[in-house]
Amino acid sequence: MPAKPKLGQNFLNDPQAAERIAASLGDVSGRTVVEIGPGQGAITGALAARAEHVVAVELDPAFALSLQGQFPPGRVTVLQQDILRFDFAAAAARAGAKLCVAGNLPYYMTSPILLKLAASHAALDLAVLMVQREVADRVTAAPGSRHYGLLSVTVQLYGPAVPLFTLPPSAFTPPPDVHSTVFRWRFAPRFAELGVEADGFLRFVRLAFAQKRKTLANNLRAAGIAPQAAAAAMDLAQIDPRARAEAVPIEALAALGRALKSEQVQLPA
Repeated sequence: MPAKPKLGQNFLNDPQAAERIAASLGDVSGRTVVEIGPGQGAITGALAARAEHVVAVELDPAFALSLQGQFPPGRVTVLQQDILRFDFAAAAARAGAKLCVAGNLPYYMTSPILLKLAASHAALDLAVLMVQREVADRVTAAPGSRHYGLLSVTVQLYGPAVPLFTLPPSAFTPPPDVHSTVFRWRFAPRFAELGVEADGFLRFVRLAFAQKRKTLANNLRAAGIAPQAAAAAMDLAQIDPRARAEAVPIEALAALGRALKSEQVQLPA
């Protein structure tokens, strides 16, 4: 069956890469793995050879039907469903343990899927995901790099993300216009460790990175925080008043968020 560009379908045609992705999950012999967007089943087969059970969530009904005929139902459960509507908590409850996740994510909906996984973190152990290289650079970036930003902080607040390997366009059919990178994300939320509340801190982080070219202080002022309050909080958090958010580690951002809260600064909704 041909790929459907509107669904972001670029199918992996490199068997060795599929094996590397499955192997990057570690020992899953007794685990349930949820695969996002299995398509023609290249990665599904590698996962089924290793995992106790694979739940393959495929949006395209034609591919879902094809996958049901390829794999034994006792080993692979194929669901024709939008992954954004998939209930990870219920699947983890059925499995009796946290889930592993793997997938070649469609480029056009990478961010929504990452946010869905973050929101489902309590049901997840780790994920090995393939995304556009530029997105992986942002997800795994360290403070001070040109790729570090809102996506980096948002993902890494839910656990460490590290790049594994990169594949050229020729590894896919049809070949995309970009390279793709596989990264591993271990779910270990840091909010309690950092002394911040998830929703409020993520709202603060969005304000901090609102305009990348502006300094952190200017972004806070643009959000309606009084200059003196912003300056006092940055001093308390030991952040250079000239710093941009892209240079500030998560720990320092958390310290700034706590300082603003201690000063009873109300963040805009």
